[in-house]
Amino acid sequence: MVRKIGVFRMVCAVCNYLAPEYKIWVPVLFYGREKMYMNNNTKKITTTAMLAAIAYVVVVVGRIPVVLFLKYDPKDIIITLGGLIWGPLTSFTVSVIVSLIEMVTISENGILGCIMNIVSSCSFACTAAVIYKKKRTLKGAVTGLLVGSVAMVLVMMLWNYLIAPIYMGYPREAVAKLLIPAFLPFNLLKSGLNAGFTFLLYKPITTALRRTGYLSESAVEQNKKPVGLWLFFGAVIITCILLILSLNGII
Repeated sequence: MVRKIGVFRMVCAVCNYLAPEYKIWVPVLFYGREKMYMNNNTKKITTTAMLAAIAYVVVVVGRIPVVLFLKYDPKDIIITLGGLIWGPLTSFTVSVIVSLIEMVTISENGILGCIMNIVSSCSFACTAAVIYKKKRTLKGAVTGLLVGSVAMVLVMMLWNYLIAPIYMGYPREAVAKLLIPAFLPFNLLKSGLNAGFTFLLYKPITTALRRTGYLSESAVEQNKKPVGLWLFFGAVIITCILLILSLNGII
């Protein structure tokens, strides 16, 4: 229990350092009976820490080989959901925290790998969150996810060409030969899964948060059930999963 409290306080401290404008104090926790006195500011830091913890867990347990050495993990889904609900700054803060913790615990790519993770997550999650913040409608959400997907693919193709040779130790010519057969399908599959799962999970999560009183009614735009879009994003997810299974020789 004491260790868990220590980790929670560490995450809170990192969040406070990265977003000092929140002026947030770390909640006081009591062993055996936890009490947390929260105002709007402390709720932000608690939410950020919670999202960071969940995102890190899915990184640890949810890595899936896709092509060559590239592995998919669903942390960007958590980061994007946080951005759609609480704003793009939340996405940015969570992506930085998770990438830093990942760097010092399970990653073998050092600071360059950390930067690549931040760029990848933010290019998708922050783009989607910024667009949705300006237009909180169903159309805004779909537009944000689609534009975020395109942005992530383009940004990561460029960054893989520029940075991958450094931390991989490969000649740039060798990395360039991997852009189309490896990096492009990986980023397309990654963006497709991120967009699909984010769209399907957004409504149930926001509904649950409203019912518990953690999210106000005005914080989420009400829309009719978009059955067609559910089917579309569901088909995207199934297609991506089948392609991953195919690339790994399972089917």
